[in-house]
Amino acid sequence: MGMTRKIEVADDTAPTGVAKHGSLTGVAENTSLTGQILIAMPQMGDARFSQSVIFMCAHTADGAMGIIVNRPLNKPDFGDLLKQLEIEPQPPARRIALGHGGPVDSNRGFVLHSTDWATEGSMDVDGEHMLTSSLDILKAIAEGGGPEKCFLALGYAGWDAGQLDGEFLQNAWLNAPADDEILFDGAHETKWQRALAKLRVNPGMLSGLAGRA
Repeated sequence: MGMTRKIEVADDTAPTGVAKHGSLTGVAENTSLTGQILIAMPQMGDARFSQSVIFMCAHTADGAMGIIVNRPLNKPDFGDLLKQLEIEPQPPARRIALGHGGPVDSNRGFVLHSTDWATEGSMDVDGEHMLTSSLDILKAIAEGGGPEKCFLALGYAGWDAGQLDGEFLQNAWLNAPADDEILFDGAHETKWQRALAKLRVNPGMLSGLAGRA
């Protein structure tokens, strides 16, 4: 079965309106969430982000951008994507998982990956992870190469200037350090619970607090 939507790539990785570098307006003054994970609180009012875990790729005074890492996609698979983009070899020598990265630009692909591979236009997020949206990385992976750890997301989560900070004030999110198991392993159904465990938080306790002032 063919793909049902057109997947796009772009020359530059950072989405429009999100600077790669700059002064920060974070959850606390001069605090950046870049390189951390956001963990949705049980009372998250937006169903698109219910029990989501988001790796933050940029958080500056201009806005914020992240990739949801626990929303796997069965269709399209990596082979379907390569066929649409006319990338050889087919079938690919290596396959990687695809996920729903967020509600913004859902037809645009981003590869979150380790720093052992990069190309022109790759964005160094935090010295340990990179974000690439060019065809070069898909070609390298299809040929059996590319970064050791990688995840292809369609779409991203984006916030205007100050918007994410306001959501923290509304107790919509928690934040924690990222780790590669949560970012790249295939146990998506437990990532939210494991992310909370990094903070020694019991989801049941949070649920009991939902709705309280």
